[in-house]
Amino acid sequence: MSVAIRLQRIGKPKQPYYRVVAIDSRRPCCGKPIEVIGSYNPRAEKAKDKFQVKQERYDHWVKVGAKPSETVGALLRALSKPSADKVPAKRVKKGRKGQEEAKAAAPAAAAPKAEEKAA
Repeated sequence: MSVAIRLQRIGKPKQPYYRVVAIDSRRPCCGKPIEVIGSYNPRAEKAKDKFQVKQERYDHWVKVGAKPSETVGALLRALSKPSADKVPAKRVKKGRKGQEEAKAAAPAAAAPKAEEKAA
């Protein structure tokens, strides 16, 4: 079973409030969690009230092999928790390589069609 540490929304419409949960990664977003680790209230005015995590439980799940989501990792890094170093930042490759390959493939794909029309 692959465990993820992610946010689960529980707030009313237009009033977001999230739980930080350890959950099977294959479960839906509103599925039953294995354990509730903390909470995140983006509407709170004080920084200490915004994001709260039971640090010992978070460390336990990371040792067991749970992978935190990008959002949870970013929140931990923002609060500079000691275990934030364990959260790898996901890099997105913005590439021209894919665009160049698509441009190169377009004329090659058009050539057989032109030959069929000529014949």
